[in-house]
Order: sequence, then structure tokens, then C-alpha cells
Amino acid sequence: MTYRQVPDAAIRAVGLTKHFGTKLALDGVDLEAAAGTVLGVLGPNGAGKTTTVRILSTLLRADRGRAWVAGHNVAADPDGVRRRLGLSGQYAAVDEKLTGRENLYLVARLYGMRRAAARRRAAELLEFFRLLEAADRPSGTFSGGMRRRLDLAGALVAKPPVVILDEPTTGLDPRGRADTWTSIRELVAAGTTVLLTTQYLEEADQLADHIVVIDRGRVIAQGTAPQLKARVGGERLALTVPHVRDRERALGVLAGLGPHRPDFDPRTGRCTVATDDGARALEYALGLLRLAEVPVADVSLAPPTLDDVFLALTGHTRPEPPPGAGAPTPGGRHRENS
Repeated sequence: MTYRQVPDAAIRAVGLTKHFGTKLALDGVDLEAAAGTVLGVLGPNGAGKTTTVRILSTLLRADRGRAWVAGHNVAADPDGVRRRLGLSGQYAAVDEKLTGRENLYLVARLYGMRRAAARRRAAELLEFFRLLEAADRPSGTFSGGMRRRLDLAGALVAKPPVVILDEPTTGLDPRGRADTWTSIRELVAAGTTVLLTTQYLEEADQLADHIVVIDRGRVIAQGTAPQLKARVGGERLALTVPHVRDRERALGVLAGLGPHRPDFDPRTGRCTVATDDGARALEYALGLLRLAEVPVADVSLAPPTLDDVFLALTGHTRPEPPPGAGAPTPGGRHRENS
């Protein structure tokens, strides 16, 4: 795979390799994030995403390879990295007995800020993340989305130029995810570089300027979302056949559209196939289905999604959040999923 060279990279990793006993978790991972952009790191559970994050954030040492964050070598200058990096893990690390304001004030004081400066920084972040109205309530009363925004605010107390977000919307409801997406966009608009690992393909599609796909500890593809979609080619023709007795005939018609094997969801009766002929394939298929007297409930023709890319590249179905996502393991420690 061609290694992407980014002259102004805020994050760079070359050949990261890591073993856990006999298990090879990372096998020569290369990645780069340009300053002021979002790098999406996508992969199934166990692919190596969180191991990569832990190495870049100085929480774990690589067996081999090199990495830099904001110009500082991760292995040789970990303190320099920590001064330039904000980290938000898979679960919101907030003290639920403290108010939102007290949480941020505490973090600021731990960074060595004087009392007045800590109060000002807490107020600034509460306003930026739209938490002022709830600022003096215990954070245990916050919604999941509000806790996630508070955790992200805590990662920004020291105004780091680089922020790593490890699956920031896992376990959130749609409103919480949307709020977090808005916060990330505003963060990047202000000039921050973000490395985002995610289980949600739509999230990478919406937020990432560049995407790296990791599987079994290796980078297997990278590019912009349109570039990755172009790799699987064509469009997706989908139709729903309501009657069970007609579905085999419908699949036979779709199989004749080209070399691609149709997918079928028996629960919904939805049949999908990739085609390079676009509208002509749609018209042809509908004509054959009419001749075969196969009723169709609905039909669509759309470009490939990152779901299609992920399946084509890894052989896995769409990645799902791990069981119990959204809650820490007993004792408050975070579960290592990848």
C-alpha cells in the first residue's frame, strides 16, 4: 500500500508493531493526520484501533515503529506529547458527584492553572460545549450526550493542538451523537487536529477528511470517503419483494445483472446487488420482474456506502458496538475492545 506523505502532519506513525503475548495486535501500522483535519480510524472489534490510540497517547509502548504527535516523538519525549495532546476515551471520565463546572475546574488545577485562570477556562469550555445552563448541576444528572461533551471539554482544558477521540459516541442515543458531531466540527473549525476511532461507518463518512481502515492489526486501505467508495465501484440497486414465494425469482433476475452476487435479507425481503449500469440496470430488472409477475414494494438506486466498502475490504459485515457499550466495566475501568 502506498504510504501517504503529509508535509504538515500533526500525527504520524510509521511501522507501529505491538504484541500481547503471542497475539500480534499491530503489524506495521502507518498513518498520518494533517494539521486541522479529522483522521478517521475505522475497523472491527479487535482490529487494533484502541491499541494504536494507546501508543500515540503514551499509555503503551510499541514493540517496533515510531510515532510523533505535534512534532514530539512519542517514545523519546512522552511529556512533550502529553502537553500537546488531549485524550477522550471510550467512556466519559467525569466525576458524577461534581458539577460540570467543578469537573473542569479540577482538571484545570491539575494542569497547574491558578484558581482564577482555572475558573475562566472552565467557563469558556462550558459555553463552547453549550453546557452553561447545566454547569452547576451534578454531572451525574447529565444525559449521555452531555457527559460526553463534558468529557471532551476536559480533554481541551490545556488547549491542545491535537485531540484523540476513541469511539466518542459509543452508547449514545441519536441526539447525543448529533451533539457530539457538532462539537467535533466546531473543534476542527477552530484549528484542532482530531484522530477519531469509530464503530460507526456513517460517523467516519460525516466527519473524517481522511480515513484509515485497519483489520487484524494492519492498514488495509486509506483515502477520503469518496475515494474508498470508488474502490468498490458501481451503484447499489435495491428492491423489496413482499411475498416469500417470489424471492427466488427476484434473486435470479438480479444475479443476471452482472458478476456481483446479490445480497438478500430474509427478514425484510430486501434484495441488493452492485451494478455498473446504473439506471439501465434498474429499468432492465423491473422489466424482467414485471414479465415474471413478481411484485416489488419499493426500489432504489444509490452510490456505494462505507458499509459496502467495509464489507468489500475486510470480509466483515458492518461493525457493531461491543455488548454493553456505553457503560464502564466494574470499578470504572475501561474495557479494551481493540
